[in-house]
Amino acid sequence: MSDSDLPRSPFAGLADFSARPPVRVLSRDEIERMLADHRLYLETEYHQGHRANFASTDLSGRDFLGLNLRGIRMDRAVLRGTDFTGAQLQRATLIGVISPEARFDGADLSGARLSGANLVAASLENACLAKADMEFALMAKVRLQGACLREADMSGAQLDGAVLTRVDLQKANLRGAGFRNARLDEADLRGARLDEADLRGARLGGAFLVGASLRGADLRGAYLRSAKLDGADLSDANLYDAEGLTQTQLDLAQLSSGTKLPEDL
Repeated sequence: MSDSDLPRSPFAGLADFSARPPVRVLSRDEIERMLADHRLYLETEYHQGHRANFASTDLSGRDFLGLNLRGIRMDRAVLRGTDFTGAQLQRATLIGVISPEARFDGADLSGARLSGANLVAASLENACLAKADMEFALMAKVRLQGACLREADMSGAQLDGAVLTRVDLQKANLRGAGFRNARLDEADLRGARLDEADLRGARLGGAFLVGASLRGADLRGAYLRSAKLDGADLSDANLYDAEGLTQTQLDLAQLSSGTKLPEDL
């Protein structure tokens, strides 16, 4: 898939990540030396060594499995197929990275900055992304089963066809995000903000949407059987053709005159 064919966030026009400096190519020895300096930087609590800066560097296919990369800088790096399984990436800077099909399974990315990142078809199963900044990220077909995204900012992110079963998205900012045909079964979305989100055809069976805001959200054709909607704000939301939705669920939610309901409700 070429970059021009990638799906775009519905908010993509609000941010420009297109201007990229030339990509650097480093030798294996240079990379190892920079990682050693970074390790010393962390071990001495920033008194020795240097924070590694791999900005605009091609690290495709590299293996960073289990490494302590806390606070590392990789803005706009090329990380196609790179393996970060189990890595410590707390507060790392990964703005605008190109990392389709990269592996972050079990990695700790809490507080990391991933705005504008291309994570199409990447794997982040059981990863921690609590309070991460992920605005406008391209995450179509990403695998996030069991991940923690509590209080993450994913406004305008594109997650069409993504797998987010049993994900913790409590109090996450998902305003304007795209979830077309995504799987959010049993996801914890309590207190999340999903205003203007595109959830057409999404599967939300058994999802916890208690106290969530879905003002103006598009839920046409979404699957909502057993979803918990207690106190959820569905003002002006479009629920036309939603499946599995009952009047009992709606009675517990907040509706407005602009809420569009299935024809049988």
